Amino acid sequence: MILVTGGTGLLGSHLLYHLVNSGQRVRSLYRTKDSLQKVSKVFGYYSEQPTQLMDKIEWVEGDITDIGELTKAFDGIDLVYHCAALISFDPKDFKKLEKINVEGTANVVNLCLKFDVQKICHVSSIAAIGTSTKGKMATEENDWNEASSSVYGLTKYNAELEVWRGSQEGLSVVIVNPGVVIGPGFWKSGSGTFFTYAAKGKKHFIPSGTGFVSVDDVVRAMVLLMESKIQSERFILVDQNWTYEQLFQKIAPKLGVAPPTKKVSYFSLEMFWRLDWLRSNLLGKRRRLSKVMAKGLYHQDVYDNSKIKEVLGFEYRDLDTAIDFCCQKFKDR
Repeated sequence: MILVTGGTGLLGSHLLYHLVNSGQRVRSLYRTKDSLQKVSKVFGYYSEQPTQLMDKIEWVEGDITDIGELTKAFDGIDLVYHCAALISFDPKDFKKLEKINVEGTANVVNLCLKFDVQKICHVSSIAAIGTSTKGKMATEENDWNEASSSVYGLTKYNAELEVWRGSQEGLSVVIVNPGVVIGPGFWKSGSGTFFTYAAKGKKHFIPSGTGFVSVDDVVRAMVLLMESKIQSERFILVDQNWTYEQLFQKIAPKLGVAPPTKKVSYFSLEMFWRLDWLRSNLLGKRRRLSKVMAKGLYHQDVYDNSKIKEVLGFEYRDLDTAIDFCCQKFKDR
């Protein structure tokens, strides 16, 4: 049996659909009933019978930070896809990020060892990859620079250390480091916010850019890695290195609006993160732009995706097609 943590998120829900649709026996953690409705909605994008597919999954209410609840989910498990994580770039969330991303991953790894799980696929992030240098792409072997990392990136890197510890103790592991994952269904978080923003006909875009990949490509890569004999390796999953301007130029026309044309200036970024810090400290509001995030927009990291191509013969599918699909589902919502 397969266990999926984070099954109610964007990547996890698409992974669940792929696994159950291919006849696998699957168990998935969930935290609230409302989160299950989001999974059902994602299933409905691809199937006319989402409820029947949902019923084939063994749902276990639990949390990766609660070792008692988590232990119950591991009985009879052979393979684990660890997708659960908290995504936040607000420095005030650092303790929560550590609790979920680092301690939660340690709990998953420890139980994999205790229950003799055959293999685990840990979903990390390009945020845990060292930055690219001028004229060179970032690879899986880049040096880690904590000083230039966001709080999210730092905790994802430390989570990887827990997985490598498991590897040293005999656990078969693979790690994937996806870029920004493009997929439908979660329009108020992650990559979904790009579609929500573009649909409003906004005029400004932030400078720089990053690596992007479709959710289907990430799922396919994870499954292929788990089915292979590959272990103790990490893989960057990035289809395209785009600027944010390029991304909005692809999204906006499909939503029937003009793409943003005005780049936010570096001066404006410097002013905004300072005002945002003041607003957060005076009013207790969540940070929208930290100093580290603002500085990161001065330089676009580009990522080398050749390793998984060479090792698995993996081929990325058309990211433009994935964006078109997301735009259609966004308009139909």
